[in-house]
Amino acid sequence: MVKAKVFVLEKQFEGLPKEGDLRLVEEELPPIKNGEFLVEALYLSVDPYMRAYIPLNKFGEPVIGSQVGKIIESKNPKYPVGQHVVGYFGWRTHTISNGTSTIFDSKPSLVPKFGDLPLSLALGVLGMPGNTAYFGFLEICTPQAGEVVVVSSAAGAVGSHVGQIAKIKGCKVIGITGSDEKGKFLVDELGFDHFINYKTADLDKALDELAPEKIDCYFDNVGGEISSTILRHMNNYGRISVCGAISGYNNETEVKVTTIQRPMISFNLTMEGFIFSRWADRWTEGVQQNLKWIKAGKLKHPESVTEGFENMPKAFIDMLKGANIGKAIVKV
Repeated sequence: MVKAKVFVLEKQFEGLPKEGDLRLVEEELPPIKNGEFLVEALYLSVDPYMRAYIPLNKFGEPVIGSQVGKIIESKNPKYPVGQHVVGYFGWRTHTISNGTSTIFDSKPSLVPKFGDLPLSLALGVLGMPGNTAYFGFLEICTPQAGEVVVVSSAAGAVGSHVGQIAKIKGCKVIGITGSDEKGKFLVDELGFDHFINYKTADLDKALDELAPEKIDCYFDNVGGEISSTILRHMNNYGRISVCGAISGYNNETEVKVTTIQRPMISFNLTMEGFIFSRWADRWTEGVQQNLKWIKAGKLKHPESVTEGFENMPKAFIDMLKGANIGKAIVKV
């Protein structure tokens, strides 16, 4: 019998999650049946969306999330032993699956050949965050060369990717982030033109100085007052892609922010939200294009790696605090 280690919800979060809100348990797995396969986790993902979705979990249920694992036993010819698979199996070290859809209507999929690139990229730039950036930015913002692009939570997994795509497309890119260290990384390592530390700068004045020509595209990962301010600096017919609202995920009560209707009307703005699964039928397109950009040296893929499955809660909380640069990963 295989024993799985699993993190389950012990207590609903109040504000920022605490390690005691989750409990590590052992689960004895039964023998696999025809059509099933057994996966051993290698890398697990922690992402901002989990904070918004976990309150939907029932007590005692595994925490939701994706992972890359190795198939160690199989009675399903589509998932052979020795292959690597990415799936939304949750926070667990071992999983029995029959290959059907889990959350987000997402079926487990075999990891394509990345060459000498790390498997963890299937959870980052060559996985969900990468395609979130690729489709969410290009399809909704439709950036044109010479335009000004602003990205919030710019040092995170999605934001850092969006900014690099914007540079590939010939845009001027300004990243909004929470520290000078992260900002310098965006400029010096990823090629952003400017950064703004929203914790120390006057965002209105900084945008006046760095984008006197106004903003054409805004990729919004945070919501809140930051986004309300940015919209007041948009160009006529500007486009806003709404990916997340991390500024409010840990709030216990609703926080009122400055209304956005006036700039939406005054500047003829277009704002559209999305979930990555919207482009599920084009998934391979995004992965392959991002892979081409990596191989061409146009796209970097920073990761913040935490060692040890038992440190999943810490990695999750640190990510919500903004401690990571690029994709936050846990290596089992």
